[in-house]
Amino acid sequence: MIRDPSDLQRYTASERANHWVVGICFILLALSGLALFHPALFPLTYLFGGGTWTRILHPFIGVVMMLFFVVMFFRFRHLNRMTGTDWEWVKRAREMVDGDDHNMPIQGKYNGGQKLLFWFLGLAMLVLFVSGIVIWRAYFSAYFPIGAVRLGAVLHAAFAVLMIIAIIVHVYAAIWVRGTIRAMLYGTVTRAWAKQHHRAWYRQMTGK
Repeated sequence: MIRDPSDLQRYTASERANHWVVGICFILLALSGLALFHPALFPLTYLFGGGTWTRILHPFIGVVMMLFFVVMFFRFRHLNRMTGTDWEWVKRAREMVDGDDHNMPIQGKYNGGQKLLFWFLGLAMLVLFVSGIVIWRAYFSAYFPIGAVRLGAVLHAAFAVLMIIAIIVHVYAAIWVRGTIRAMLYGTVTRAWAKQHHRAWYRQMTGK
């Protein structure tokens, strides 16, 4: 959907669908994972039909998320290679947080912070998937020594918490930078938004 003929297309419908499937799976995994993590959060299992169904569904949703994340990873990895300009952006990120982003290094489709988040999420998904397989009692955990299963449980919990924090920051940043959310809703951004936040990408798209 093009809301204004002068808008720039940032994501195709296929890319947005890929992102939303990963996002919805993440929400379901976070809720079911927290329900299984601590007794105080066990009532969250009612969202999934009870404790038994939560334990059954959680790993299968994780497999679905991993499959779609792999597609997304290879789709965007070439756009997320860190450059010297990206590291300079990261060093000066405080200026942007303070509201003075006019002299920040010119960025392409993604800035240094977004790229670091991309690679962290790739690492986190890999650790969560492998550790999830190791601790999946119904099918795989019997094939691993008890020490590996315990280590897998610790890594799974630790990276799940880190990933939840990273996604909260990701969503907050998308809301904080006005005009960003529409890119994932409609696939487009205004030229003013692109010029201010991703000038190199703006020049690439417009030739100006």
